[in-house]
Amino acid sequence: MSAWVLPDHIADVLPSEARHIEELRRDLLDAARGYGYELVMPPLLEHLNSLLSGTGQTLELQTFKLVDQLSGRSLGLRADSTPQVARIDAHLLNRQGVARLCYCGPVLHTRPAAPHATREPLQLGAEIFGHAGLEADLEILQLALDCLAAAKAGPVTVDLADARIVAALLDGHSLSDEQRHAVHDALCAKDQVALQALTAGLPEAHRSGLLALVDLYGDAGVLAQARQRLPVLPAITQALDELAWLAGHLQGLNLSFDLADLRGYAYYSGVRFAMFVPGGADALVRGGRYDEVGAVFGRKRPAVGFSLDLKALVGVVPKPALRTAIRAPWGEATDLRAAVARLRSQGETVVCVLPGHEQEIDEFNCDRVLVQAGGHWVVQAI
Repeated sequence: MSAWVLPDHIADVLPSEARHIEELRRDLLDAARGYGYELVMPPLLEHLNSLLSGTGQTLELQTFKLVDQLSGRSLGLRADSTPQVARIDAHLLNRQGVARLCYCGPVLHTRPAAPHATREPLQLGAEIFGHAGLEADLEILQLALDCLAAAKAGPVTVDLADARIVAALLDGHSLSDEQRHAVHDALCAKDQVALQALTAGLPEAHRSGLLALVDLYGDAGVLAQARQRLPVLPAITQALDELAWLAGHLQGLNLSFDLADLRGYAYYSGVRFAMFVPGGADALVRGGRYDEVGAVFGRKRPAVGFSLDLKALVGVVPKPALRTAIRAPWGEATDLRAAVARLRSQGETVVCVLPGHEQEIDEFNCDRVLVQAGGHWVVQAI
C-alpha cells in the first residue's frame, strides 16, 4: 500500500469544496451570532473522563483514545463537542443566567456513522444553557432551520421525538444496561419480534407501550394515537404535551414524529429532533434537550442544542457560483503593485499571472482584467 493513501473514511478536501465549506461555516456562525450566540473553541483532545462521563456507550465507542506522554493519563480525541461546551459553561463561564454558545471544529470517530460518512466530521453546533422552558427548545429549532435556509438546503422535514417516553416505560424495571441497549436497538430497528422477547418480563402496560412505539411514527396524528395506546404516566403526558406545543409553533413546516427514535447519544433527556433534506442519506441536523449533561461537572443546568456536519451539508446543497476575480499581470512596477493592493483592500480577488503561465486557469472566474490605459491601471471586462 502506498504511504500516502489515507485511512478509510478519511479524505482531503480540495479547493472548490473547501471554499464552499468555509463559506457555509461563516454564514452559519453569523446566523448563530444573529441570535446572540457566543463562539467558543474547545480543544480537540482532553482527559478521557471529562469527555465521556455521563455520555453513554455510543460516544465511548466512537472516541479515539491515547496516553498523554506528559502525565501518563488517558486522553481522548473528541467525537462530539457537546460535553466540552457543557464543561465550559459549568466551570469556565459559570454564569447564573442564560448562556448561548456556538462552536465549529473537527471531531473524530473511530467508525463512520453511516456507510459513506467521513470519520472526521466538521461539527457546527449551538447550545442554550440555563433555561428549562420550551422557549429555548423552540429557539434552537428555529436557529437550526435558519442555518439550513442560509445554506439553501431544503425543503426540510423536521422529525420530533422525546427521550422521556422510552425512559418512562423502562423506569423502575430491573433491566441490565445490556438489556436496555438491546431494547433501544430493537426500537430503532422497529423490530417487534426482538422487542417482544426482550420485554417478556415487564408489566403488561409498559410492555404493550413499548411494542406500540414501533408503530407510532408519521404525521401529527401520532400524538393522538400515543395518548390512546401508551400508559398514562406523568413523564409521557408531559412529553406528548410539549411535542404538541412545539408542533403548534412550527406550523407550515413538514413535520413528522417517531416516538421510538433513540438514535444519537445517550445524554438526551427530553425533546429530540432531526432534520432531513432531499438527497441526504441520513439526518443533516440532530439536537434536543440534555438537562443532565452538565451534572458530571458538578453543575447541572438545563441545556438544549443541535449540531450538524458541514462536510455532509455541503454534499446536499447547491454549489455556489464561482466567485468572480480580476486577472492582473505580474510586475515589479510600483504603480501596478499599488493598483493590485488597492483592489484587494476593496474586497476584490486579484490573481496575478506568473510569467510563463498565461494560459493556465484556476477555479476563480476571472471576468475582468487589470490593464494599463492612458498611464493608469484600470479594470476592464474580459
